[in-house]
Amino acid sequence: MSFRFEIHGRDGAARVGRLETPHGAIETPAFMPVGTLGAVKGLTPQELESAGAQVMLANLYHLSLRPGVEAIERLGGLHSFTGWRRPILTDSGGFQVFSLSGHREVDGDGVTFRSHLDGERLRFTPEQVVAAQERLGVDLAMVLDECPPWPIEEAAAERSLERTLEWARRAVAARRRPERTALFGIAQGSVFRRLRERAARELAELPFDGYAIGGVSVGEPEAERRAVVEWTAPALPEARPRYLMGVGTPEDLLHAVASGVDLFDCVLPARNGRHGLLFTRAGVIRIKNAVFRDDPRPLDAECRCPVCARVPRALLHHLVRAGEITGAVYGTLHNLRYFLDFMADLRQAIRSCQLGERARSRAVSSADGNRTESLAAPAPGSAFSGGSGGFRP
Repeated sequence: MSFRFEIHGRDGAARVGRLETPHGAIETPAFMPVGTLGAVKGLTPQELESAGAQVMLANLYHLSLRPGVEAIERLGGLHSFTGWRRPILTDSGGFQVFSLSGHREVDGDGVTFRSHLDGERLRFTPEQVVAAQERLGVDLAMVLDECPPWPIEEAAAERSLERTLEWARRAVAARRRPERTALFGIAQGSVFRRLRERAARELAELPFDGYAIGGVSVGEPEAERRAVVEWTAPALPEARPRYLMGVGTPEDLLHAVASGVDLFDCVLPARNGRHGLLFTRAGVIRIKNAVFRDDPRPLDAECRCPVCARVPRALLHHLVRAGEITGAVYGTLHNLRYFLDFMADLRQAIRSCQLGERARSRAVSSADGNRTESLAAPAPGSAFSGGSGGFRP
């Protein structure tokens, strides 16, 4: 088989495993850098590999608009087109389509929308979305789903969920290349426990290769977002990889890993890096702040990325303040390395059954008084109850 998922160790609900794909293995839990258009902004595939990325995420909606699925297929598929030789996951584009408020029409068969680029009228159906991702030759594909807004009434959320579940059934029936492209179902249901558990139960009856938790981080309070993960993750099939879509602060990753989630993606590290919000083991700092103007220290003395190996904080401050593109590249490269090292540290902690101890040692302190984020307290009774924060490799 081209796809195999094995769990190699546990610490409470957290698990460490290995997902085999046609383009290589993914050690889980894993963070997937987001290359929406086929590349992470500012980085070459070689730099992404050197940072430790095992898998890259791209977006079907954006790639369908330009250069188009046919063009990528003619060029040998998405791996050949991008130069990325490791596994690729594509999001179906459902989130982007349903974000086009006023520019889309949903019916039982699919969704019609207008391109945000030129207004061209386009249509996605569950079958077309599966076929397009198979034509791209990606390793991991997502079904078309309806991502409900927040806030939403429970009755409306249930109608939306019923549509997503029906589309999931149609997506499974539409598969033609299961040996090349794994397919993930997506559990929706907004912030309603009954709907989330129904979604997990009905999706588990379908032969998906993996299961995702979607529709989170769309404006709901943190407590409700965390609750959705805690309800949904354990309800999804134990023997399949679980993917939390679009959530990616370090504290959220830690919480979800402790809840039994295996895969993650988020634009946060790259986007923040481009704007000078940089993650360190002492906390998140704003490199634009004047305190760093004459700072000769590396950004993070314990980081092994190329930026921290050579570049002082003073140069990063100068580049970002000047709007020099190299500052954005350096920030992106460092932040992604931080996140990838963060996940490697969690994998090791699970293997040694020390996730709780590691989590307590990760208490993030202020970085030169320029802290911009705080890590939320862990859920009572979780594998890491007692604290979370900056890690030690």
